[in-house]
This record gives sequence, structure tokens and C-alpha cells, in this order.
Amino acid sequence: MPSFVKVEKCDGCQSAPRTACQYICPNDLMVLNREIMKAYNREPEMCWECYSCVKICPQQAIEVRGYTDFCPLGASVIPMRGTDAIMWTVKFRNGTIKRFKFPIRTTPEGSIDPYDGIAPADRSKIKDNFLMGEPDLLEVSELPTVKK
Repeated sequence: MPSFVKVEKCDGCQSAPRTACQYICPNDLMVLNREIMKAYNREPEMCWECYSCVKICPQQAIEVRGYTDFCPLGASVIPMRGTDAIMWTVKFRNGTIKRFKFPIRTTPEGSIDPYDGIAPADRSKIKDNFLMGEPDLLEVSELPTVKK
């Protein structure tokens, strides 16, 4: 089931130029209705159910029905994100509540250098058909080709 917004909880991320769910949605589905200042999923059938909007919403106003492989029919799943962990709360239809806490970082925030150990781009190779680091990072002398 795609994400849906509980309008009574949504405040449209009032102080931000765009909502948190708009910022994080990988499929660009979340939008803000400027008349009522509430977010909504404009194309639910295109939702990947990735939980990104659910996890980032500061008001916990967005929900996605949990998959049956980790919660039974009728249960709701609500994440609460912290700086170092995420707490998943599963509320079963009989009222039972279970919480699971998982770490979300293994390094301090902002400490990762994605280009560490990679040489700067060689502009003389701009017309080559290789991707960055090919074939060197693949540890091969040359890439296989199809013979005609």
C-alpha cells in the first residue's frame, strides 16, 4: 500500500521552503497543497513504499502499511528516527505494541569522504566509453568486448 498522509497531523513543515517528504521522495511523489498547507502523495500507484517519507516526517504524519513478512494484516508500523538509531513501533490490531531499535550509522555524521583513494578525473579521457575508474577499479587490465 502506498504512503498516505494523516492530514490532522501534517503541518506542511511550516518553516521550510518545501516539506521534508518532498525533499526525500525518490520518485518525486509528495507535494504540498498550498491552500491547506498539507502534504499528499499525488500518484499513489507510483509509490515504491520505500518508507523514506515515513522516516523523515517530523510530525509522524505519513504512514505506509507494513509488509506481511514483518507485521500481520491490520498492524501499523511507525518509525521514530534519532541521530544514531531508528525505533520501529509495530502496533498490532489486538493492541499489542512492540518496539525494535536499530542503529543507522556506523561512522560520525559527515565523516565519510566518498572519493577517498580515487584519483582526480583525467579530462583527456573524456571521450572514452569507460565509467569512472574502469577498468582500474575493477582490477582488470581491460574490459571484455563483443566481437563482431
